[in-house]
Amino acid sequence: MHRKEDFEERYRRRLRRRRRQLRRRAKAVAVLPSLFTLGNLIAGFAAIHFAAKPLSVAFKIGDHEWSSLTVAGVLIFLGMFFDAVDGYVARLTRTTSDIGGQLDSLADIVTFGVAPAYMTLQLVSKFYLATEGAYIISPTRDDLFARVIWAIAAIYVACTALRLARFNVESGSNLLADHLMFRGLPSPGAAGCVSSLILLHQHYVPATDFPWAARVTGLGMAFILLLCALGMVSRLPYAHVVNMYMRGHRNFGYVVRLAIILAFAAFLPTLALAISFTAYALSAPTRLLMRAWTRPGRTAAPAPARQPG
Repeated sequence: MHRKEDFEERYRRRLRRRRRQLRRRAKAVAVLPSLFTLGNLIAGFAAIHFAAKPLSVAFKIGDHEWSSLTVAGVLIFLGMFFDAVDGYVARLTRTTSDIGGQLDSLADIVTFGVAPAYMTLQLVSKFYLATEGAYIISPTRDDLFARVIWAIAAIYVACTALRLARFNVESGSNLLADHLMFRGLPSPGAAGCVSSLILLHQHYVPATDFPWAARVTGLGMAFILLLCALGMVSRLPYAHVVNMYMRGHRNFGYVVRLAIILAFAAFLPTLALAISFTAYALSAPTRLLMRAWTRPGRTAAPAPARQPG
């Protein structure tokens, strides 16, 4: 009887000690990385705010007029910058923490999940419902197509949450070798693909003399959103661009090629972003198809031997 009471008392003391440790760890929040993470969250919230405005509303940015979706897309890339910097600052200042990782995932759901899905709904609503602002595709409409498009946007948000949860579970090691590849399309890559194509649509399509092209490409964004959602929850291997191509020492020719790419991006940023993120989203399935096509078992059938005579 005494042994049982002693065991229960030791268990309670251990549990209280564990709770005190968790409370101390919760209080130790890294300030500088958390500020960048919150900047990512606020950028995503601002992107949703501007995406909710009518597309006909023009915002004066310098010498250019941007549509509401253009401003929203730029804010998503601003959030992507904050998302990249917060992890680097945390490692540089040695202030990584479990709270910082969880906060980063919560911010990513808004910036890379909800915001691109809402932008796509607004774009499709513009060309399908021919309305702006107050009216948007929703599951309450009697239109089957509208319900399907809304379901695709909801699937994208859900897949973003699942992708981030899986990443948190699988990224336990801090070794560089364990962070050269991603399983599934990263949520910033998916959001970058969707947002860059919407930016490209807003930049070039209104200037064309073919309204049908604007309608087809606008409605087609829902299909791209679905493909990116499926890519996030897939097991396809995607390269970690920074860790694989930017770290370490490279030869002079590699630096020259990188400088040429950056110069092209500086002159045509919208087109460069769309090409880069679309190529990245297609890189893993393309490698898979090429590997399946060139696998050793796939050889040409030998020619039949010619019979004499």
